[in-house]
Amino acid sequence: MSQISRASTPSRGYKMPNTNARPKHSRRTRRRRRGDPARDELVSSSLQSAQQCLLNQDYGTAFVHYLLVLNLAPEFKDIAQESFRFTLFKWAEELDSVGRIQELFDCYEQALEIVPADEVILNSMGEHLFRMGFRDEAAGYFHKALKLRPEFPEARENFYRVANWLVERWHFLMLNDHGRNQKYQQAIQKAVQSGCSTVLDIGTGTGILGMCAKQAGAAEVYACELSKTMYELACEVVTSNGMDGDIKILHKKSLEMEVPADIPERVSLVVTETVDAGLFGEGIIESLIHAWHHLLLPPKSNENTFGEQSATGRVIPAGATVFAMAVECPEIRRHHRLCVTEVGGLSMAACGEIHSPVSCSSEPEESMEPYTTERLSRLPGGYTTLTEPFTALNIDFNNVQELEGLSSREVQRIQLPVTQGGELDALAVWFQLHLDEESSLSTGPQEDTCWEQAIYPVHSTKCFVLKPGDELIVEVSCRDAYLRLSGVAVLRGGRYIHLDNSSSWQPSENPVPNPNPEAELCSALACLQTNQKQGKDSCLLECSEMALLNNADYHQSFRSALDKLISRLKMRQHGGVGAASFPLASGLLYVLDVSEGFSLLSLLAASQGGVKAFSSVEKSKQQDVLKRLAHSNGISEQLLEFWLNRVEDEQGMLQRPSGEKLWSAIILDCVETCGLIRQKLMEKASLARCLLEEGGHIFPERIVVHGMLVESDTLLRESAVQGLEPTLGFNIAPFINQFTVPVHVFLDFSTLECRHLSETAELFVLNLMDANSNYTNREVKVKVTSAGRITAVPFWYHIYLDQEISVSSLGQNSHWKQAAVVLPEPLQVQAGDWVCLNVKLQKSTISVIAHLENTSVAMD
Repeated sequence: MSQISRASTPSRGYKMPNTNARPKHSRRTRRRRRGDPARDELVSSSLQSAQQCLLNQDYGTAFVHYLLVLNLAPEFKDIAQESFRFTLFKWAEELDSVGRIQELFDCYEQALEIVPADEVILNSMGEHLFRMGFRDEAAGYFHKALKLRPEFPEARENFYRVANWLVERWHFLMLNDHGRNQKYQQAIQKAVQSGCSTVLDIGTGTGILGMCAKQAGAAEVYACELSKTMYELACEVVTSNGMDGDIKILHKKSLEMEVPADIPERVSLVVTETVDAGLFGEGIIESLIHAWHHLLLPPKSNENTFGEQSATGRVIPAGATVFAMAVECPEIRRHHRLCVTEVGGLSMAACGEIHSPVSCSSEPEESMEPYTTERLSRLPGGYTTLTEPFTALNIDFNNVQELEGLSSREVQRIQLPVTQGGELDALAVWFQLHLDEESSLSTGPQEDTCWEQAIYPVHSTKCFVLKPGDELIVEVSCRDAYLRLSGVAVLRGGRYIHLDNSSSWQPSENPVPNPNPEAELCSALACLQTNQKQGKDSCLLECSEMALLNNADYHQSFRSALDKLISRLKMRQHGGVGAASFPLASGLLYVLDVSEGFSLLSLLAASQGGVKAFSSVEKSKQQDVLKRLAHSNGISEQLLEFWLNRVEDEQGMLQRPSGEKLWSAIILDCVETCGLIRQKLMEKASLARCLLEEGGHIFPERIVVHGMLVESDTLLRESAVQGLEPTLGFNIAPFINQFTVPVHVFLDFSTLECRHLSETAELFVLNLMDANSNYTNREVKVKVTSAGRITAVPFWYHIYLDQEISVSSLGQNSHWKQAAVVLPEPLQVQAGDWVCLNVKLQKSTISVIAHLENTSVAMD
């Protein structure tokens, strides 16, 4: 339950809109005489001026005129509704483009004073707030829009999107983890009954730990929560459980709390679970140091061993032990470093150093994170342990000196015997949380727990295979209060081998074990740091971009499809004569790649010869990678251009290459990494079709959505709190389940714990080349093959580049994840039953209604 909510903090210094302000009526409450000639004339002239300004695209002045008209003559609201909305949105675009954000918010507030029940304006205001980082406030506007029009698809999709930020999915898993909740409850009860009568719950989330303390008999319970959404939710939960006057909840960070301003006196117990998979990532160290200095009674010491328990302070959890092990895992590898030497026929030798932004480098870039998280037990392809688990760190949360000294601890070097041969891909980390002397929670990969494990990937440019008998040297540190682990070297046959460049440092002509291996290792590491300072082209790609780059099947399919199209167009261009007989000067074909993020597809097109390709890659370092690859693969720099360097903004990407030219091919990015159709895909396809030359092509030409009926308790637990039992009888589910998102994303279907209740079925088809083939909804009958409860419909895509060549988002090497529509209530079925699915695609959101005989269940 994090007290840190980055999503709630605006990224820029804009004044937050007054979201609680009521419409001001002072200027409009005075009754006006009917038939006021002066008013009528002013309204008429202002309306004409507004319309003229619209024609002249002077949206700011038009907006002022409309405000005047609608203030003076509210009866015009219905008549001028569309024009008023249009004017507001265009004026907001202009204000946004020049950074006048406060004025943008002011205009929306002025508009909503006049039309407070306009769901379209409310939704648009929410979109701007979301983009600016005011996610709590954005959710409020989306929620208001949905109350006014429950079937408003844009507002519903936006609310689901912001719900993922405001109430992260791990809240559901954690609240459904009865074992975890019960152990916390027991530890809190024991502490309270032993004399800890005043309690502070830091990062309260839904308030469950604070309620445990009150239920155990604590005299005073306080709680704090930074996220506005979670704070409001906790207040509702506490009230619902009859503890409204018994628990004081503060909407602030614990670091800002003081005695007596926020709580009357120091407390005897702090309970918290502000920990992430890497233990320290949510700021628990900083929070506890502040608590010990400002909010907690002094800790128990030898001098007061026999004193009153209530006169001393303590923390639950009392401490933690961190464990780690080295692993081989192809799935981790392909998401963090380059694993291929050739992509679609292009040599990657000149690309430089490319890896993910997850790194414990000694000189990390600002964008780097020390670790990522994975549930090891659900990784496709599994993993192999290369060493035995080892203890990386112990920490006592009841020792403030130990907490304060954590960041300055010397780097610890641990030598680990390699027990299993394999390629070193990562260090996997988990911990045991000691709630008190008797009870603990483990986040280990073999545990049935709500926790993931922290993954510290290895970025060696050349694969390094460990052998039994090797010793892996791991460095452990806590710089910046983050736990950092990195495998730095291997001791093999008396030699230390650096993992960053797989070179060895030989201390003498006859390699023998050094009597002072620690000194040799320090020398080797110093040598490694010197090597690192040598200039080297490097580029960071997101983990999903690394997986895409390593997806050989994807790039080979695109190369084949591009080759077919370009050959056909060249034949057509030259009257059927073989394309190879014509020189470059005979005319260029133009290909536009508007893929999101890093993409090699423009280079694949340019490598065909006679093609000028335009890339949408925007970051300068990524452009440099493409330039180096073009040069090393013999592609003229004149045949590759970066489209976003030419167009004014991303909104104008889909336009002609030049005044008299059209595109031979346009490559659209259709599916998000999370498993959903990209927003506004069909609108982009519609525009793209208008920009194609005769015989030109959109890649892909169509997308076929496939799905399956499954029974999965895992998906249910990850999507909503399942009643009272997991939350210890506290009524929490109705409140947090308001933020349930019916489509579960970032799913690995191949490792999902589920029972298949049907064969694969085709659910929907989107045709990007032929608009007449598309439809808004489709009814699909699916035969049940096994009895059970249908809880979800996982879905994925077959993406057809042309009629013959396709790629699947379900493939083993796919860089895409899958998604699943989760039923609000399971549907009981028997083998042989037929389930009728009504499938709709609204914008980019798939919704399904499932029918069985007289039963229907809607999934939006």
